[in-house]
Amino acid sequence: MNIGPITLPDFPLLLAPMEDVSDPPFRRLCKLHGADLMYTEFISSEGLIRHADKSVQKLDIFDYEKPIGIQIFGGDGNSMAEAARMVTEAQPDLVDINYGCPVKKVVCKDAGAAVLKNIPKMIRLTEEVIKSTHLPVTVKTRLGWDENSKNIEEIAERLQDIGVQALSIHGRTRVQMYKGEADWTLIGKIKDNPRIRIPIFGNGDVDSPEKAKEMKDRFGVDGIMIGRASIGHPWIFREVKHYLATGEHLPAPTLDERVLACKEHLEFSVQWKGINLGIVEMRRHYTNYFRGMPNVKEYRRILVSSTDLEELYSTLEAIRVAYAGFDFNLAEC
Repeated sequence: MNIGPITLPDFPLLLAPMEDVSDPPFRRLCKLHGADLMYTEFISSEGLIRHADKSVQKLDIFDYEKPIGIQIFGGDGNSMAEAARMVTEAQPDLVDINYGCPVKKVVCKDAGAAVLKNIPKMIRLTEEVIKSTHLPVTVKTRLGWDENSKNIEEIAERLQDIGVQALSIHGRTRVQMYKGEADWTLIGKIKDNPRIRIPIFGNGDVDSPEKAKEMKDRFGVDGIMIGRASIGHPWIFREVKHYLATGEHLPAPTLDERVLACKEHLEFSVQWKGINLGIVEMRRHYTNYFRGMPNVKEYRRILVSSTDLEELYSTLEAIRVAYAGFDFNLAEC
């Protein structure tokens, strides 16, 4: 499969862009465990062109992450165009546009999922980005604004017609946020549309190898984008690949693997963000790494409160020793 000059496997697995999650330390682990294409956290076009520190830092990408896309969002064509030029200078493999973020602070700026209410505006913004970069431009979006305006079929055709080279679709409306069950029916209809030639990637509720296979088989998508299920469990990419290839499950990651991954995540977080911010922003991940383990409350308390790096490493090692032999295959049944 190709997106412009980017060559991907026949059925690629994508790491979804997630704010405050899919930063370089997290992406490093997902790449190590099988993610085929990854995206940065989304970047505000307004923040980027004003050189806001947090926005500019999100442009950091590394050679081992490739292929990787940098995702931007915004509601003004000139700002989106200038942001696309700045993104291009960072040398990712593609530029992705977010028309799916449902959170109020983004929607109130007529950006993210708000653009679903104004297809002509979506087309104008996208054209500005395409004109401003030589890189492939892709889009991530949702089914529509609400149940009465699921316009994704029209959107898919019009985006393809102006030069968008791949489309990732989350199977919910903006009004749904992340509630309820993702509906992939319209995603399947887009794949059945003979006019559609670009890759269509499905997103939403894929949290197991079985679910990935079901979505692949039922809806014929070209690949799957995985988001929340990868938090604290970057192994999901290799698990899905193995299951699709063999029909068999890999054993759950061992305690040693989890502790090692957690230590590596912490180490790179500190390297990239500095010791104070690196420690604080790592706290959201600990519970997910050790989900299913009984009686870890005291260890978790230390992990989410300590500001001492050596204490954090020693606590992780204490978990490894205290729970030696713990069977995650049984815990996750």
